[in-house]
Amino acid sequence: MMPRLARRYPRAIGLVEEAARAGERGEVVHTLLGRGSPTPSGAWAERSMELGEPPAELGSREDRDRHRRAWGRFTRNFVVQGTGAEWTLCWLADLRNRLWRLVGSGTVSERPHLVFFLHDEVVVHAPEHLADDVVEEVRRAALTAGRLLFGGFPVDFPLDVAVVRSWADAG
Repeated sequence: MMPRLARRYPRAIGLVEEAARAGERGEVVHTLLGRGSPTPSGAWAERSMELGEPPAELGSREDRDRHRRAWGRFTRNFVVQGTGAEWTLCWLADLRNRLWRLVGSGTVSERPHLVFFLHDEVVVHAPEHLADDVVEEVRRAALTAGRLLFGGFPVDFPLDVAVVRSWADAG
C-alpha cells in the first residue's frame, strides 16, 4: 500500500518520512500548529545521538539501529497524531460556540452543550427538538476546523453522527 500512497500523496508521505528520519537523528519534529515532540532522553538520547563507535555498554550496532528506528516511528506518529489532536481542538472550540448560539438564553440544561470527548468522539447533550440543528452544527464545525488548519487543501474528516435518547446507545 505504501507505494500507492507515496504516488498519490508524495508531499504527505515525504513529510512523515522526514519526521521519522529527523527522529532517528534525535531531532525535534513539529505538528502543523507548531507543537514540538519531546527529545530523546536517557538511554534513548545516547542511542539516538551516537555518532562514533559506541562504548560497549550501549549494545550492538543492531540494537542501536533498532532503537533509532523506534524513535523515528515515534516522531512519524507524533506529527500525524499531534496534528489530528489540533484539528479536534479547533473542532471542539468552534462547535462549543455554535451550540451556544443555537439558543438565545436559558440554563445549560436547556441548551445544547458538550459533555464529553475522547480522542475523536464527542458527546453533545441537547434538547430533543434541537437534535437536527445540533447534527448540522457538528458537521459544520468539523468543516470549519479543516479549513482553519488546512486551508483550501481537500482534507476530509468523515463523521458518524448518532442521535440517541441514551448515551449508552451511541455506539
